[in-house]
Amino acid sequence: MVRKLGFLKDIPLLAILFDSLMRLWMFIVKPELLNWIDDLEENVERMPGTTVGIHKYGGTAFNYSGKEFAHVHSNGLVDILLNKELKKSLMMDGKIKDHHLFKNSGWISFYLHNKQDVAYACYLLKKAYDRAREKQNSVRQALIVQSLQ
Repeated sequence: MVRKLGFLKDIPLLAILFDSLMRLWMFIVKPELLNWIDDLEENVERMPGTTVGIHKYGGTAFNYSGKEFAHVHSNGLVDILLNKELKKSLMMDGKIKDHHLFKNSGWISFYLHNKQDVAYACYLLKKAYDRAREKQNSVRQALIVQSLQ
């Protein structure tokens, strides 16, 4: 559906409206999913330097120092930015899938199907957070070295 109707995401607020309707639907058909998403949000908020906000294409964005490292949609789809090596390794386990749009990137997709999936999603989010933090620290160090020259 995303591939055929993906152009609709460019209409301001339409993706957020769609995700809000999806959240309402999940409240009716699978209310525990919303609790699991809340658990993910609380987990990320405990990570120093993170913020949680509205994702530009609907759902909840997870950011570190202003840069997105993951987001979750109201249907339980969690998209997470890892590095390509870790992504390849984790895909061999069969628990995660290549991102539904960005196949040749570090992005992965993982669905929350049950309560046990929340723990694995938290593990993946921690990996993405660590990666984002390391990347930000590298940038800071490079700026310090550059300013000393």
